[in-house]
Amino acid sequence: MTETDRTDTPEPGAPDRYRIPKWPFVLAAVFMVIGIAIAIAWPIKVAYYTLSPGPVYDTSDFVHVVGEDEVIDGEMFFLTVSLREANLFEYVAAQVNPKVAVAPRQNIRPPDVSPEDLRRENLARMEQSKTNAQFVALTQLGYEPTYIGTGALVIETVPDSAAHGVLLADDIIIGIDGHEVAFRSDVIDDLADREIGDRIALTIERTIDGSGEVEVIEVDIVLGVHVDDPSKPMVGVLLDNNEPIIEFPVEVDMDSQNIGGPSAGMMFTLEIMNQLTEEDLTGGLRMAGTGTISHDGTVGAIGGVTQKVHAAIDAGATIVFIPANNYDDAVAAAGDSIIVVRVETIDDALDYLGYE
Repeated sequence: MTETDRTDTPEPGAPDRYRIPKWPFVLAAVFMVIGIAIAIAWPIKVAYYTLSPGPVYDTSDFVHVVGEDEVIDGEMFFLTVSLREANLFEYVAAQVNPKVAVAPRQNIRPPDVSPEDLRRENLARMEQSKTNAQFVALTQLGYEPTYIGTGALVIETVPDSAAHGVLLADDIIIGIDGHEVAFRSDVIDDLADREIGDRIALTIERTIDGSGEVEVIEVDIVLGVHVDDPSKPMVGVLLDNNEPIIEFPVEVDMDSQNIGGPSAGMMFTLEIMNQLTEEDLTGGLRMAGTGTISHDGTVGAIGGVTQKVHAAIDAGATIVFIPANNYDDAVAAAGDSIIVVRVETIDDALDYLGYE
């Protein structure tokens, strides 16, 4: 056979070195289909939020007592939770991650409450927390701050609730059944002893449109079913504290840096006290904590305690202060990795730190 008679077609039985394998193309097609499916499904949210360990913040970066430059050997941190509306993949991943929890959307953000409304309420709760922390810290140290609440401000009403159409945005609730309401928390505390179907009389201040004049009126509300917990009653309002009358004898600068929620209150209180005392409350320890603070020094329960304990461990804290109502869950999450201190009032934390 001459040179011109040659062909590239392999003879029968010859090595199959000229054929291009098909499996890379099949594999590429499979990956492409998976990628397209993920791209389509990723933005789709499920009706759940994920809660994961959030950033851990040094309280001294947020609190500064003017005129005080104490050197602190230890560290105090407050803990946060990263909260986000989950997509399908995040929801599935959370099921196998012990540091991440899921919660039904309505437990975090009630129906008809927008993310913006929720954000506004959480920022308001942080502002209240900072004010409470100053009040408690200065009171503990023997100062006499003036703090006068002026009522609970209605931000908006929940559609189809008893309050809808009866209460208006910017109404100020100043009484329930003849008892004074000084703060938003007074409304919440009063409802704790109520039942669904109870009738309550609200005394409110309402600004008359266009005139700027304020009238005091009384409205009756029949408590409905709470959107988050069908066993509890609900007025059907989002509330903030009306601007209080506050006079603190010590100037404290507090910058919460757009972080929302009330759970840093206890640690803010300890930080203020630490900067105003000669003794270093930390004792050189690296400590973390979480818990709301009320005017009377009560430390209240918080959400996401498991995630916050994990955050404290990851940050290298040796002890973590936890509200009494969250203590059992915190201990279960902590194992042998960190000391959990049960705190019912600010005095419990101070006792542990040896403050007298």
